[in-house]
Amino acid sequence: MLKSDSWIRKMSLERRMIEPFSDSLVCEGKISYGLSSYGYDIRIADEFKIFTNIYGALVDPKNFDSKAFVDYKAGHCIIPPNSFALARSVEYFRIPRDVTGLCIGKSTYARCGIVVNITPLEAEWEGHLTIEISNTTPLPAKIYSNEGIAQLIFLGADEICKISYKDRKGKYQSQTGVTLPRILACGGK
Repeated sequence: MLKSDSWIRKMSLERRMIEPFSDSLVCEGKISYGLSSYGYDIRIADEFKIFTNIYGALVDPKNFDSKAFVDYKAGHCIIPPNSFALARSVEYFRIPRDVTGLCIGKSTYARCGIVVNITPLEAEWEGHLTIEISNTTPLPAKIYSNEGIAQLIFLGADEICKISYKDRKGKYQSQTGVTLPRILACGGK
């Protein structure tokens, strides 16, 4: 079942599901963020990892080379043409055991050829979201820090899951900052 704005507000204020939490949609001169009818528009922080081929590194999820990107911290980020960056959400999340969150990129960026990808927020996962941003255009693209980047939609289950992300000691549990890929054995070990 899709969760409404009143449910999101209650969970965020009483159980700290989203921190910091904006009780309404903030729009004035910004790419909007905050509470919407059936979701929550998240913001992107000012920390970025911009992929580069300067050092000839290979992108390998099993053996990630830190020379594949440059770290950048600022009020905005320019993603080169046909390139990619990682960032994180401003918000920290604590997902209830009977809920999953799905993320969809904001139309403002999508209309500019920017694709945002965030994997599902599983039951009892917590942390800052690592946000993947692709610039699919042949032009540089500007991303604004501390403004909206994507919308989360929360889905409630009819019953509690048998094993949550927390139970299986998921490898991205309680992540902060921009988190790079990790390969571990199932169960987080």
